[in-house]
Amino acid sequence: MLTIETYIVDSFTDTTFKGNPAGVCILDKELEVAQMQSIAKELGLSETAFVRVTETENAFSIRYFSPVMEIPLCGHATLASAKVLFDKFHELNAIEFATIQEIKLKIARKGENIAMEFPVYGTVPQEAPLELLQALGLESIVNSEYNEETRILLIEIGECDILRILSPDFETLKKSHKAINGVLVTARSNQDEYDFESRYFWPWSGTNEDPVTGGTHTFLTPYWSNRLAKSKMRSFQCSERSGFMEVELLSDTKLIIKSKAQLVLRGQLFI
Repeated sequence: MLTIETYIVDSFTDTTFKGNPAGVCILDKELEVAQMQSIAKELGLSETAFVRVTETENAFSIRYFSPVMEIPLCGHATLASAKVLFDKFHELNAIEFATIQEIKLKIARKGENIAMEFPVYGTVPQEAPLELLQALGLESIVNSEYNEETRILLIEIGECDILRILSPDFETLKKSHKAINGVLVTARSNQDEYDFESRYFWPWSGTNEDPVTGGTHTFLTPYWSNRLAKSKMRSFQCSERSGFMEVELLSDTKLIIKSKAQLVLRGQLFI
């Protein structure tokens, strides 16, 4: 029987039972893909990260699984994994994760915050199908674009008050598009402490709604940076659980996502 050190961490929040919960499994050796998929399904969280130490000092491999598929990049599970490692190894102040796509993610402890270096992704204009907009409950939009790396459709709307009360028909939404992993709806914030807000729906590849999504900020950050003429912004994901982060566009290829995470559960998983 194999024993795996396992955690549940609430990411992008300073309060437990808010933000986005992620599973984190600390591995002594590589697991089969089918085993990781089964564990992610058993935990039932939007993502579970599998972290393994490498031969390089302070470097770890990381893989992400939703209950139904492997996800190439996940912000909240990265933050959760960093929180676990910083709590587990008190001498660590900086670590590096290597993803399945060989993306290197540099992570630093910044007081109570954790700062994560992510790649910058772009978007291209793409029309949103009428059936998809109707399933979301949207009568009008400002803009729609697509990110190839994550296969996510971005839809900007004019009012964040509408964003907060969206209640999609998820069965119809899933049938409305056959070539995306999810749809992100975003709007300029009317709260003084935030610049923009968003919600992420992904019945195609995980759960119906992801509470707080770091990975979408790989393209949300440059998108809103261009819209608002700012390089440093505060983002609020206005899901039921809600969560927040600071983002900073450092260059055309690099950005920083900074926030907090709360350890909720620690235990052992047996397979």
